[in-house]
Amino acid sequence: MESIMVKDLMVPLEDYATVSEDATLFEAVLMLEKAQTNFNENRYQHRAILVYDKNDRIVGKLSQLDVLNALEPQFGDPEKLRMLDRFGMDGAYIRNLIEQHGFLKKPLLNICQRAADMKVKNIMYTPTKGEIVSEKAALNEAILQLLAGHHQSLLVTRGNDIVGILRLTDVFKQVTDTIKECKL
Repeated sequence: MESIMVKDLMVPLEDYATVSEDATLFEAVLMLEKAQTNFNENRYQHRAILVYDKNDRIVGKLSQLDVLNALEPQFGDPEKLRMLDRFGMDGAYIRNLIEQHGFLKKPLLNICQRAADMKVKNIMYTPTKGEIVSEKAALNEAILQLLAGHHQSLLVTRGNDIVGILRLTDVFKQVTDTIKECKL
């Protein structure tokens, strides 16, 4: 894995779904669909949208979980929900949350209007330093970052610029392809 570099597996920025931070959720969904249609059919589909600012710099990600979380504004900080999981949240507890607090009782009610009004910048996730890797890094370094942070992807840099995304799905495929090449 040392001879494989991050740049060999990353999806270049121009091949990935991107949207302005001022776009609506509706516009972001359309951009994701367009990117899926144009993407290489031999690779896994995109699971996130990269978000750029007015200076065309990537400033965030909009994941599938971010979109679902936006359906219930009462949740607030998604990190609070992740904390619940760490304390052993089960089906009975979830049903109790729905009954007592009304969480996600009607998640699709008025979804069209909410998606048209919701700005990407208000629901996107801002990646941390641990989610950034150089295109010159060896794949084993990126694997350690993915594992340590439990990340689905890493933003790939060339100097100070983000030039692509390294997705867990592509790393996993590389690893499994390598395993299949092994002789027992």
